[in-house]
Amino acid sequence: MSNFKAKIRKKNMLQLNLPRYEFSVLQSSPPKIFDVFRKKYVALTPEEWVRQNFLMYLVEEKKYPASLIFLEQILKIYKTHKRCDAVVYDKKGTPQCIIEFKAPDVNISQQVFDQIARYNIALGVNYLIVSNGLKHFCCKMNLKTQTCHFLEDIPDYSAL
Repeated sequence: MSNFKAKIRKKNMLQLNLPRYEFSVLQSSPPKIFDVFRKKYVALTPEEWVRQNFLMYLVEEKKYPASLIFLEQILKIYKTHKRCDAVVYDKKGTPQCIIEFKAPDVNISQQVFDQIARYNIALGVNYLIVSNGLKHFCCKMNLKTQTCHFLEDIPDYSAL
């Protein structure tokens, strides 16, 4: 715990390009963070740190209802099962957005976009978001033409 905690303190957790949020962290080995969406403690990895902070940003700043965000959703794509990091639904239960998280030291490349695009084969959502906590990308999909348009900002939930 102390090694990972020291790394977070050394990086000062504020290095993420997100507002600061408070979390409950267990000093265990490995350290665990309380995930309010799954309602349990999970291993505090760098990717999980990004996930927790980004989801709080969506809920607090962009007004996404926490009850409509589902984590680790399993998708069947062709004959394989994949697990996407988060899916945001509308109030009717229709998926609207897929979110893929990476650790801050992971470069967001074409390969990452290919990964989230494969997930969209199963869900057919209008928005794809990728974040490593430092850089955030959001595309609005045109499902008819199979093209996407990158947005300058993450939309508020009311705009989905």
